[in-house]
Amino acid sequence: MRTLLVIRTLGLIGQAVAILIVFFGLRYQLPIAQCAMVIAATAGLNAVLFFRHRGVRVMSEREAAAQLAFDILQLTSMLALTGGIENPFTLLYLAPIVISAGNLSLGATLALALLAFGSISFVSVFHWPLPWDPKAPLELPALYVAGSWISLTLGIGFCLIYAWRTADESRRMQAALAAAQAALTREQRLSDLGALAAATAHELGTPLGTIAVVARELERGMPKNSEWLEDVRLLRGQAERCREILSKLSQQDTEEDTIAKRLPLPALIDEIAEPHRGFGVDINVTTTGSGTLTVRRTPEIVHGLGNFIENAVDFAENRVDIEATWDDEAVHMTIADDGAGFDPVILARLGEPYVTSRAGVDPERETTGNAHADGHAGMGLGFFIAKTLIERIGGSVNFGNRPKAGAVVRVDFPRKSLENPATSRG
Repeated sequence: MRTLLVIRTLGLIGQAVAILIVFFGLRYQLPIAQCAMVIAATAGLNAVLFFRHRGVRVMSEREAAAQLAFDILQLTSMLALTGGIENPFTLLYLAPIVISAGNLSLGATLALALLAFGSISFVSVFHWPLPWDPKAPLELPALYVAGSWISLTLGIGFCLIYAWRTADESRRMQAALAAAQAALTREQRLSDLGALAAATAHELGTPLGTIAVVARELERGMPKNSEWLEDVRLLRGQAERCREILSKLSQQDTEEDTIAKRLPLPALIDEIAEPHRGFGVDINVTTTGSGTLTVRRTPEIVHGLGNFIENAVDFAENRVDIEATWDDEAVHMTIADDGAGFDPVILARLGEPYVTSRAGVDPERETTGNAHADGHAGMGLGFFIAKTLIERIGGSVNFGNRPKAGAVVRVDFPRKSLENPATSRG
């Protein structure tokens, strides 16, 4: 609300200055009383709205559209009093349309554009003469006026389309980045569960140990025929059992930290591919390289590669081939399927948000919960998220098609970024 009021105030100041210059400076004749009434009425409305909404307030789309519609009608009133479409300030019709295209829905923007077209047509026919030097009267040819009308309406249409597409791309990019961040956060939370279990085991170990010691001392001090002896033994046994469970949790987290969080690359690929097996598609993993490559199991690698493998399984006919090779400097991976492949028309844009070449998935796989579990089926966000996560740790992703049939995704990493991905994050 405050932004629109400020913009309108600046516009009113500009209108008032222009009227004063034309009437008192250039001494051109114009209906200054009527112009002053329009400006004063608009300023009064602006003041009422300003004092009514002093706090920071976000307007609804309907309110914002109404405000912009008022600006169009106010501009129309001023132009009708000062020459109509012959007035060069008709260019200001673009301002409300551009603001609407960048912030409101397409329907509201089109409605405002229609109002602007109607207003331009109105001031083309019904208007006071353009203020001009009475000693050299100005008569613009009808063809010129018609050309001005056409150029102005085309300009509004072009600016509407350009501003809308630019704003829409920006909104889509923000939504896609938010989805990528949510996916990474989800994976990070899963990775943190092990650390949480270890911390819990450590914190509970001391009080449970105290309970066990106290129970043991109570058991020793009780007569053998005491009615509370069995209860004390039960308490001590349960305390020991809790300590054993927590000890196992702590050991499991330690093992996961040393084994599951750092493991050979073939084992990591098998682990990532495992959830996507059993859907009627064979997943073949081939790995070759110089020596043993041990990598860290990070959310970026798990979610990024997992998304590419899931997509390949979704659209493969019979098999998916995963190949990984490495040397002392780099790691190269390919994920290929035998499906229809990527659409060549948009192949260069794959990895951008909301760009997809594959419409729909196998209904049987979708009911099993495998296909596009993140809720972005057919929207292209899966590839965008995966590509963003891979690039986050220093990798690069390229998309292509096999010579005969099928799609292929190539993922390349510097070897150091997999062995210690934390140093590659931006």
